[in-house]
Amino acid sequence: MIKDLLLKIIFIPLLGICLPLVSGIISYPDYSFIELVGANAFFILTSFAIWMGCNWIHIRLRPLYKPLSNPFSKIATVSFVSALYGACTGGLSSLAWLHMSKETFYWSGVYRFVLACVAAIIIFTLLYEILFLSKERQMDTVIVDQLDKERSQAELQALTNEMDPHFIFNSLNTLNHLIVNHPAQAHLFNNRLAQVYKYFLLNKNRELISLHEELEFIESYFYLLQIRHDNKLELYKELNGKGDAVMIPPCSLQILVENAIKHNEFTEENPLKIYIIINEHYLKVSNNRKPKPYAVNSTGIGLKNLSSRYKILFRKDITIETNRENFIVKLPLIA
Repeated sequence: MIKDLLLKIIFIPLLGICLPLVSGIISYPDYSFIELVGANAFFILTSFAIWMGCNWIHIRLRPLYKPLSNPFSKIATVSFVSALYGACTGGLSSLAWLHMSKETFYWSGVYRFVLACVAAIIIFTLLYEILFLSKERQMDTVIVDQLDKERSQAELQALTNEMDPHFIFNSLNTLNHLIVNHPAQAHLFNNRLAQVYKYFLLNKNRELISLHEELEFIESYFYLLQIRHDNKLELYKELNGKGDAVMIPPCSLQILVENAIKHNEFTEENPLKIYIIINEHYLKVSNNRKPKPYAVNSTGIGLKNLSSRYKILFRKDITIETNRENFIVKLPLIA
């Protein structure tokens, strides 16, 4: 609104002075200074009437063409109606000026003034519509990004809700077994389980968390998995001291670890090895591949959600690579 007001303050007087000058409708040597001030005030008033009328036309016509996907018909219609209005207003104004001034009446002066008005209207209409469409596109982009973000958060919540009952059931069964057979280990298992759920409760709605905090959570989470799977899992980390300087979305590593366990077979002789390695460009999480021989019941939400969150938060995407030996996911570094 402020920018539109600034344009009016600058260009209405400027056009009021330039249009009669360009069209030659004022014989400047024939008038005194006071008369020229009055003449310019008259044409500034004409410029004001044309500008405000065209602005009213733009406002009225835009809603009628909003559903159209093609903006060119809208711009052409707005330009035509505005030019028609400007030609009529400019024509009447030039006729009134020639009637009340010292000028000798001649139609060519009227035509030139009308033509100058129409040219100025078309130029400013195009500029206005281009700026309006650009702003409208920016607003649409913001709305789409917000909807994507809300959808991503909803998917993450759905993933969490889906995972929790399954994880609780298995963890409680493991805890029950440890209480009977290994009470000391059961106490440690229970403490780690409490830490895991404390992390879920505190951080599942946050957008970012330090890699150091995520790794502390993963250590507790991985401990529970190792007990549950009889130490058939191995975790290796190469961080080069960058854990505190890097930010990632919460539960990113948990999603990748869970994904590796869900889709692969592993035994004590051939354990599932998960590597978390950081370099200058990305955080790489990889595991050795031995796909299960049967179809895995998977929603596919995990990796898609992780990709969506990186796109929304950082305008970057994760990279997924796979070969016969390894499955690799690279997360862009966010300092």
